[in-house]
Amino acid sequence: MSKFSTLKKAALAAAMGLALAGQASLAAAAEEWKFALEEISGSVQDAYAQKFKQLVEEKSGGDITVTVYPYGALGESEDLTELVANGVLQFTHGSTGILGSTAPSMQVFSMPYLLSQNNKVNLELLTESPTIYGPMADKLKTRNLRLLSMYPEGEMVWTTNKVVRKPADFDNVKMRVMASPMLVETYKSFGAVPTPLPYSEVYGALQLKMIDGQENPIFAIEEMKFYEVTDVLTWSGHQQFTVAVLSSESWYQGLPAAQRQIIDETIDELAPYIFETQAKYNQERLEKIQQAKPGIQVVHLNDAEQATFRKASEPLRDKLVELAGPEAGTALQALEAEIAELEQKY
Repeated sequence: MSKFSTLKKAALAAAMGLALAGQASLAAAAEEWKFALEEISGSVQDAYAQKFKQLVEEKSGGDITVTVYPYGALGESEDLTELVANGVLQFTHGSTGILGSTAPSMQVFSMPYLLSQNNKVNLELLTESPTIYGPMADKLKTRNLRLLSMYPEGEMVWTTNKVVRKPADFDNVKMRVMASPMLVETYKSFGAVPTPLPYSEVYGALQLKMIDGQENPIFAIEEMKFYEVTDVLTWSGHQQFTVAVLSSESWYQGLPAAQRQIIDETIDELAPYIFETQAKYNQERLEKIQQAKPGIQVVHLNDAEQATFRKASEPLRDKLVELAGPEAGTALQALEAEIAELEQKY
């Protein structure tokens, strides 16, 4: 999908201006908050936004309504973060690869084998980490973005037309990646040919053999039908797709204390909910894939096989610092220490 046209941006800005003017003159009217998604209706992000909508509207007694915009309605991920930063939208999701252009240390979440295999550890880390909600969040504020929360949408799964159990199996395999320098370097280290493409173009590129594979959580593979044009699903254990929940910092700070409290309480309540929901969604979607395509091959790399990819990715620690700067290296060390401590706890 192309970027917003100037006319579309202007129209949205004008619409928001009118809405704000209307709120100023009609204080009793319900206030509208807009929440835009990187994914389609029925996705994990949609589940999060719909629950957010429900809770906010309940807590405000109907004084606030939340309108949820699915993928494509208002633009690609870069568009959405820009619209939030400019105050045209109130909330969005932001993938860490894209946010890395503002907060370079966010690229740490593209590091293979960073997060724990225990989601209790990940829940506490992604909602309470002093590294995430200190230096990383502060960097996002320089772009007027407020980091409200983070959560994983599920383990990244490879869809390919051949079985991949070791880096050599990726030889000459063109793998679609998001436009993130760290993801490009990750797949180079794995032995593949990384090929950045917009999300909306992946199905067609697989169908036309322009690429040979891609990675996404199972729910996304099912809803985007990527399994129709590939033959193998592989759980490599290398990463979970992690997303941030964002609002405008200046907009948030300008809200009455009662409305800020509604947002904060809602975000806290959503953390355990979305961890459970994403696990449920991914299991249900895997069953749908297997029903729709019984012959699809399901592969889970064992510990020894995962270790070969882990070893191949070791040079990425230096590459992270080279691409994202020393603050990213510092963030990586801090998060690894936090994860190790939490794994002792759980």
